[in-house]
Amino acid sequence: MKQLWEHFLESFHTLNGELLTWVDDFVRSLPNIALALVVGTLGYLFSRMVRKYFNRILATFSKNLTVNRLLANITTVAFMILILFIVLSILNLERALQSLLATAGVAGLAVGLALQEPIINFLSGVIMSTRVYFKVGDLVETNGYLGVIDNINLRSTVIHNFQGQQVVLPNKLVLQNVFINYSISRHRQLEVNCGISYGEDLEKVKEVTLAAVMDRIEYDPKKPLEFFFTEFGESSINFLLRFWLKKTDQLTYLEIRHQTIIALKKAFDENGITIPFPIRTLDFGIKGGTPIGKAWGQKDE
Repeated sequence: MKQLWEHFLESFHTLNGELLTWVDDFVRSLPNIALALVVGTLGYLFSRMVRKYFNRILATFSKNLTVNRLLANITTVAFMILILFIVLSILNLERALQSLLATAGVAGLAVGLALQEPIINFLSGVIMSTRVYFKVGDLVETNGYLGVIDNINLRSTVIHNFQGQQVVLPNKLVLQNVFINYSISRHRQLEVNCGISYGEDLEKVKEVTLAAVMDRIEYDPKKPLEFFFTEFGESSINFLLRFWLKKTDQLTYLEIRHQTIIALKKAFDENGITIPFPIRTLDFGIKGGTPIGKAWGQKDE
């Protein structure tokens, strides 16, 4: 019983000594603790000013409020982490600071590897928001899709195509691949390819074609109306007609193309200009064909 009591007293004195040591260390650390509290409080208050100031700076480069707020939050968090490191250093917790940095590095690496694709799409969305490549409502073509932009967020770009479908493209693909914006330039060129028979007067064909467009088609007269013969085809001499539209939307483009084809067909019919059929024929004359019997010298009955 006596030995047990002595062991208890010894343990009590050891515990009492440890407590006194802790109290002594706490008292000696009071200035550091007070300084750490002051630094932490001032850092928190200053972080709010940093966030507001950073928001103003971002507003001069980007009009995307979602991205601006997100970047401002990231900056604020980074600033608070810096304040935390300073506070731990004031409290002489270097080991805790080193462990925290090591853990953060390993965790950051693991998260980066696991979320590599979403992070790339997110960064692409941030880059796209700071540069005006396009906006909602623009007619665009990218990654083999043609349509109107329906929505833009930090992960993807949504295009509404002309078949009534919504195409969701990761921002990485939009940023890294060829991108055509038909709306940003506010003008669009229309090209029509056609062919006429070898027996036609080429100068007359050009004159009739240009007159048909100028008289019947609503195009932009401030820009050139161009006509070029392009090649000798198998059964026709082919030409390229191109001119500029006043509007860039797809409906106008298709409607003007539709009207141009009708106008050319009517003009050619009125002037006796032949558009060869896409079939193989035996032609014994220069223009329009000759009956095979007449070609062999037979008389009409």
